[in-house]
Amino acid sequence: MAHGAMISKPPRKTTGESRLTAVPKVRLYVERPEEENWFVHVGHVTERGRWRTEPHAHPAYGQLIFVRNGRGVMNLEGRSEPFEGPCALLVPTECIHGLDYEIDVDRWVVTIEVSYLTQVNAKLHEFIALWSSPRMIPFAHSADAASEFYALIQRLKQEVESDAVGQVTGTEALLTMLLLTLIREARLEQTVNDSAPRHDVRLVERFRKLIDEHYRSNLPLQEYASMLAVSLVQLRAACASAAEKSPAKMIHARIITEAKRELIFGDMSVEQIAFWLGFADAAYFTRFFRREVGQAPSQFRSDARR
Repeated sequence: MAHGAMISKPPRKTTGESRLTAVPKVRLYVERPEEENWFVHVGHVTERGRWRTEPHAHPAYGQLIFVRNGRGVMNLEGRSEPFEGPCALLVPTECIHGLDYEIDVDRWVVTIEVSYLTQVNAKLHEFIALWSSPRMIPFAHSADAASEFYALIQRLKQEVESDAVGQVTGTEALLTMLLLTLIREARLEQTVNDSAPRHDVRLVERFRKLIDEHYRSNLPLQEYASMLAVSLVQLRAACASAAEKSPAKMIHARIITEAKRELIFGDMSVEQIAFWLGFADAAYFTRFFRREVGQAPSQFRSDARR
């Protein structure tokens, strides 16, 4: 399948003569209309010379980049992360990232549509932990592990592009094995409650998706519960079980994440960011940010950019 990237127009509002712009959002597209329903894509990229992308996000996709050879620096949410192949770069949906590859980097890119990724993540608690934040996972300690991971990507590419019976099931099995390999290589600390019932995990993942869609709308919790067709008591219980947070704290965390992204990468003022995030009062946004982060938005921006 042939894919490209398109910069979508960022959300904008007009305040007087100033125009608010958010961090660029990139959506991948399929050139042939009959292939619009793809859910996993595997691409091989080799560039001669240096190759660089400016900070951007993929709201509708998660990406796994396997750097087979070469090195560079990845900007992850304002944090510089040097990498050298063989390694895997994990980019969750909505994560602001920029890539600066050095000369002749050989890389494979696995792109996973967000709703399908949510479905796969619900299979194992550790998958949720894996995608909870961007990360670099090195294979430098084991040449065999890197070779086996590369072989898995090759098999995944073949399965995705095949017309064989059970192609969807085969793709899911190989993708699951790919992510399981990353969990074992990353040696992740336990960040989710592995005793939570699967239905609670799925409910919380659906809640996270709704938060991503509506965090700027200042919706009451009851409205979220209604959209999920559960009671507020059920929603609170599921969040406590699977996320160990209250629903309100999950919404606040999402707002803070977006505020930090705009403060680091965007060109809006603190007041403009406050209004863009749905706050009617910039002073209240500043108090909210200080309570959650420990410093004022202006100080956070100054420190992060320094």
